[in-house]
Amino acid sequence: MGEIRIVDRDMQIIREIDRWRIVLGRHIVALTGFTGQRACDQRLSKLISAGYIERKKILYGVPGIYSLTNKAKILASLPARAEKIRVEQIPHDIAVLDTAIYFHKVKSVPYGDMITEKQLHSIDGFGVRKHRPDFVINRESKTYCVEVELSLKAKARLEAIIQDNFMQYDYQIWVVPDKACKIYQILKDNQSQYANIHILELQEVQKI
Repeated sequence: MGEIRIVDRDMQIIREIDRWRIVLGRHIVALTGFTGQRACDQRLSKLISAGYIERKKILYGVPGIYSLTNKAKILASLPARAEKIRVEQIPHDIAVLDTAIYFHKVKSVPYGDMITEKQLHSIDGFGVRKHRPDFVINRESKTYCVEVELSLKAKARLEAIIQDNFMQYDYQIWVVPDKACKIYQILKDNQSQYANIHILELQEVQKI
């Protein structure tokens, strides 16, 4: 392994990989402000050679997914627990980060104003694991919870989450596959009761 001098951007890369579930190279470009994919890939390659990160091909058709090694976790004082990637959840987790990038680029939301699901569960600590949004935005004294919902939950379960979000957050923003899906219809039906529901189609989020 070739050692490198760790700079501030490297630490930023490590922190962003840690707080999101699935991170692709194109996400790292957006999250850390690289001028282009090539420059980002070159730095990631050096971090891999130095033993700080790993890149694994897990799902056909999906680029390599980046994860941290114990060496990086020790450097950044992060928990040493092993990360579990659920193959069936990869498309969802990619869409979550695409949505975060959408809010950053289109709505000018700083990444620092976003708290991820992983971070929310960490704040909760041990005990009963409860539902948390994919990420929460704290901005100008308002709270926005963001839910990326690509597969249909039981209607009662989905409506329970809607009600809980209504009680906890000023706004709840749902990203769904399209207007033709059942999830969209359930959300629309609940808008009359829960006025803080806003709905985005996935294609709108991912076209940026």
